[in-house]
Amino acid sequence: MKLITFYLPQFHAIPENDEWWGKGFTEWTNTTKAKTLFNGQDQPREPYNDNYYNLLDDGTKKWQIDLAKKYGIYGFCYYHYWFNGKMVLQKPLEQVLENKDLDLPFCVSWANEPWTRSWDGKTSEVLLSQKYGDKGDWLNHFNYLLQFFKDDRYIKIDNKPVLVIYKVESIPNHQELFEYWIEKAKENGLEGLYIVETLNGLQKKEVSNLSEAVIQFEPNYTIHHDRPVIDKVKNKLKNLSMIPSKGKFIYKTMDYDITWKRILKRNMEVKDKKVYLGAFIDWDNTARKGDKALVFNGATPKKFQKYLGQQIKRGKEVHGSDFLFINAWNEWAEGTYLEPDKKNGFAYLEAVKEALKQNVK
Repeated sequence: MKLITFYLPQFHAIPENDEWWGKGFTEWTNTTKAKTLFNGQDQPREPYNDNYYNLLDDGTKKWQIDLAKKYGIYGFCYYHYWFNGKMVLQKPLEQVLENKDLDLPFCVSWANEPWTRSWDGKTSEVLLSQKYGDKGDWLNHFNYLLQFFKDDRYIKIDNKPVLVIYKVESIPNHQELFEYWIEKAKENGLEGLYIVETLNGLQKKEVSNLSEAVIQFEPNYTIHHDRPVIDKVKNKLKNLSMIPSKGKFIYKTMDYDITWKRILKRNMEVKDKKVYLGAFIDWDNTARKGDKALVFNGATPKKFQKYLGQQIKRGKEVHGSDFLFINAWNEWAEGTYLEPDKKNGFAYLEAVKEALKQNVK
């Protein structure tokens, strides 16, 4: 089983973020401001040895890659942002392309959502709208991605580069777009594209007959579709514990074990498509959403090891898949990351290593 972790590149300053949130804004800006909202909450989340890194430093990327390989992570899936030719946060992956010493397999997930103020919880305020353009933009986008597709480190299946799409159903003409990209890939010596749809809080099921696989993106899929926190009929919260705390606020928490048991119980089959299972480490997005956050209760490295081991086994035996996607390598502001921190050290990475070990025959 090859474990791939989603990778957030927002750990370096860019002009757009400087303008929208203040000079020098990165993901660390939010995590360092996070406060403990109720007794027992693990906030703020602090990196081991105060390693508030800058992803424009190749030494940092080499450290991440060496760590990933040491503990059994096969590859990174980098979030990619494209807004009708406008890009943000592209430099870390471009630097990976230029530096062959950064030798971990990788692929790309096109995060095709509008760029909003979600970094500080204001998701309704759009800063960069997501438009899909015409064939001219499709060609520009493909040509940009092609340099990565052709790299020996890029993850391919049958000489088809794996391209993950965050929300296919948001692309009004996705069929025509995918057909065009597949044709262009073949013109450039590839066998096509291995398009993977992300099933998450936004998209519940596959929508394209040109995709070859789906990913269960956790815990978002379960939160929204399998153990939803909102009863849409009665318009009220469910499956949550409400914790009273300082002042007037009441905070929402969800049970880690119950959520993982729902994930492990699910048996999803998609006709003519491979199903790639998902895993998550923990969840607490206080750093982004403050008192509107959703916090999971009960996560520990030992539990994660157990659940990940079971999920790896299910992926192999039930779905016959050789990839499993973990959320995430470094989503610090959402509280789901494998990188070492002050509380747990390297324990979650050790959990990955042990989960893989228990599935070796």
